[in-house]
Amino acid sequence: MPQPMLEILQDSAIEQTTLRVSALHAFAYCPRLFYLEEVEELYTQDAAVFAGRRLHVELENQGDGEWEELFLESESLGLRGRVDALRTRDGQIFPYEHKRGRSHRDENNQAQAWESDRLQILAYACLLEAALGITVPEGRIRYHADNVLVHVPLDVAGRDQVRAAIEQAKLLRLSTHRPPVAENERLCARCSLAPVCLPEEARLAHDREWQPIRLFPEDDDRQALHILEPGTTIGKAGEQLKIMRRGQPIEKIPARQIGQVVLHSYSQISTQALYFCAAQEIGVHFISGGGRYLGSFDARQGSIQRRIGQYSALSNPEICLELARKLVYCRGQGQRKFLMRGKRGMAQFPEKLTHAIAQMKAVLKQIPRANSLTSLLGLEGNLAALYWGALDSLISERVDPALRFSNRNRRPPRDRFNALLGFGYSLLLKDVMNAILIVGLEPALGFYHQPRTQAPPLALDLMEIFRVPLVDLPIIGSINRGQWDIQVDFEIRGQQVWLSDSGRRKFVSLYEQRKQESWKHPVTEYSLTYRRLIELEVRLLEKEWTGEGGLFAQLVLR
Repeated sequence: MPQPMLEILQDSAIEQTTLRVSALHAFAYCPRLFYLEEVEELYTQDAAVFAGRRLHVELENQGDGEWEELFLESESLGLRGRVDALRTRDGQIFPYEHKRGRSHRDENNQAQAWESDRLQILAYACLLEAALGITVPEGRIRYHADNVLVHVPLDVAGRDQVRAAIEQAKLLRLSTHRPPVAENERLCARCSLAPVCLPEEARLAHDREWQPIRLFPEDDDRQALHILEPGTTIGKAGEQLKIMRRGQPIEKIPARQIGQVVLHSYSQISTQALYFCAAQEIGVHFISGGGRYLGSFDARQGSIQRRIGQYSALSNPEICLELARKLVYCRGQGQRKFLMRGKRGMAQFPEKLTHAIAQMKAVLKQIPRANSLTSLLGLEGNLAALYWGALDSLISERVDPALRFSNRNRRPPRDRFNALLGFGYSLLLKDVMNAILIVGLEPALGFYHQPRTQAPPLALDLMEIFRVPLVDLPIIGSINRGQWDIQVDFEIRGQQVWLSDSGRRKFVSLYEQRKQESWKHPVTEYSLTYRRLIELEVRLLEKEWTGEGGLFAQLVLR
């Protein structure tokens, strides 16, 4: 075996037998945090993480003789880590940790180390002893917010505590069950993984009297970069994406401002830019010139345990049926509420609208009693027929007949309204796929839709929740406001109707603006933008098979 490959295998084996000191710190802070990072391989970087990094850079640049970063590893101890700094006093070496925040205060208001920080500095001290064969009397922690230095003695009890924590953490790393949320909810407010863990939502799932605070970010202000012009190429320039359009100046956009790159028609992306997007967690998606979703670049790393859990749950027919009931009810109720909303401004209600609303109510009552996916498909079909049959009632009488709706048709669309629906659903499918890949689930394994040639079943399942608020409602609104030019915004090819270049640009703008609007979640009762709600819904779905379910598919128009 070549020597470099042998070294890689040896390094991998060592990583399996040793723990990072930072992981031990996470274990002491919250076992669930440790599990999410070490087993499910989930990491996020919030403002506090970046602030901590800046502090280390500033200290390193001061050049005061203290900073001496050192990587250490001990197989016998089962630990590895990078010490912030070392300082020698009277022939003895002391490890230093620098913390951006404040120290803990005891009942006498004396500065103390937080328990997780204490275990971390003791672990570094033990690692120094094991790796260098020396005796380390103590470790020291500098808390910069209140400018105090805390001394943490390394005694027999401290060494025993470190070894016990290592063993407990290794056992948890072998577990297939995610630990419960921390009992002390104040820990969650300071945790960078709160948007992934969803501790407040987990508490609400177990206690419906719980009043959750929003730890999930309200919005993601990064833009979705739609490349609509054929022949455009996306490249990389430093920490920026470079857009090269035919006959136009090169445009550069910082990567931190981009959440997705959406390549329409025959636009391209370089290999370097694709790798860069993967590293920066920027989703890359492809949509055909005819507005059909083609696929997404899957750059997931890790998350195997999450997909194993998904497979285990969605291989159970009873779980699939229960989730499908929730999904069909959510979509049907959303469609019915949309029709009801349309009645508000009407002096006279069309008979077919009133009939559809009443009949849909009757069908919805049957959903909890559906005993198979086949029977659910029948109920969903009835709801869809009633909905599509009444949808034209929501369109103003002043609208040009060419934009009216008569029946649902697709692949290819045969009228302007269906051309709008088809393109809108492709954009929605792309966003749902983006969220599924971010969360780390397997899009090919759903619970209701069956496998098809193009669209993954799980993405088809989840997009049902957002069809009405993100596509149907904006289309009806834009038509009634007279935003569409029947000549300029559409192309007629025989019996086929497609959006023109200007129509696609107009729809993308309309859709992205809609995603920026906020919606108050009916169960958690906090508001998020639609683009954040899509990811939240994927995470709430996963909770359905991790013992914290009950919040999935509750998003229904009021």
